[in-house]
Amino acid sequence: MKLDTSRTVRVGFAFLSICAFWQLYDNVVPLILKFTFNIPDGPSGIVMSLDNILALFLLPLFGALSDQTHTRLGRRTPFILGGTAAAVLLMNLLPIADNAHSFWLFIVALALLLVAMGTYRSPAVALMPDVTMKPLRSKANAIINLMGSAGGILVLALGMVFATSAVRNSLMSYTVFFSVIAGIMLLALMAFMLTVREPQFVQEMHDDSKRFGIDGEEKTDDGGEKRGLSKAEKMSLGFILASIVLWFMGYNAVTSKYSVYASNILHKDYNFTLIIAQAAAIVSYLPVGIIASKVGRKKTILAGVVMLTAAFGIAAFMSSDSPTLVMNFMFALAGVAWATINVNSFPMVVELCSGGDVGRYTGFYYTASMAAQVATPIFSGFLMDKLGMRVLFPYAAVFTALAFLTMSFVKHGDSKPIAKKGVEALEDMDSD
Repeated sequence: MKLDTSRTVRVGFAFLSICAFWQLYDNVVPLILKFTFNIPDGPSGIVMSLDNILALFLLPLFGALSDQTHTRLGRRTPFILGGTAAAVLLMNLLPIADNAHSFWLFIVALALLLVAMGTYRSPAVALMPDVTMKPLRSKANAIINLMGSAGGILVLALGMVFATSAVRNSLMSYTVFFSVIAGIMLLALMAFMLTVREPQFVQEMHDDSKRFGIDGEEKTDDGGEKRGLSKAEKMSLGFILASIVLWFMGYNAVTSKYSVYASNILHKDYNFTLIIAQAAAIVSYLPVGIIASKVGRKKTILAGVVMLTAAFGIAAFMSSDSPTLVMNFMFALAGVAWATINVNSFPMVVELCSGGDVGRYTGFYYTASMAAQVATPIFSGFLMDKLGMRVLFPYAAVFTALAFLTMSFVKHGDSKPIAKKGVEALEDMDSD
């Protein structure tokens, strides 16, 4: 049993496209709202939560729809193709609205764009467990997240080239910047379409699962066998989803507001600081996947939550006079922590389902994460308006600490023990 790294990388091009867009969205949209349309932090948080409000409905819907889709290209690929193409076209309307100072055109274009993104996010993520055996999913998810981080860090690097964080460019035209990111998304889509053969990859996974005696992966005409959860499994699923809500409440508050926080409180280039976090995550993804295969996903996640809470807690004391090295270290720690959490939390959710339900359970995962991301930009934004911007990091640290408590109650969703031959094969993963 050995992970096909090349195949996983090819599947990950879809996630690279998604993360490139969301990095652009999180960094630039708040700046447009603040400097072009003069929207305060609280109402800006409402606008920034539009994607998450839509995602509450779109991600479970399209995840379940993709479960029931049968085409020559497979179940997930048609959604990835159509959704990416629509998003690339629509995203170029945002700088047009920005240049025209047309708030309503901006909002309408943004809403349509977010719908387009919502149509393919769950199918793109569900494709990884579709083509990967259960014991290998943490390592595969590490590679998928590595691809996503590559997309995010590429956007941040381009942000430095275009100087999107510079005060002198607060009213800059983003037309070329958005066009370049759209080009990156198109190239990622082309790489995906040219190298991914979804039906073939899924069939190979089912054959390998049968050969290694892994349960719950028998292929049927409707995409896979379905089964119900026991009461204990349902409780664990509930605690996992609650933990996802809590750590996203903390983490997304920082990511959605940090560009404004860095400009006003720290007087630092937010692009460089976020690149440090992304780089630390990239370095961590593969080791974290290997560690989880040895000590378990739950223990690995708990360690990540502790690191994330510590990073946010210490960052709360940073100011413009604090050494830049200290803030960079805190964001590096946050990057490692988020990699540790992210690599293992999604596989824990889909570990509880069978092949025919992967899209639906992917929808559960994203419903939990998006519910948090609906609430936290609004809640943290209004707290920042009332109590000052410095409340951001203490707010984040409280929620991540609470996630440690809920995660402690999870009893299911870790990698299942497999036969001795499979265990020995897993040990060989470290060398590939």
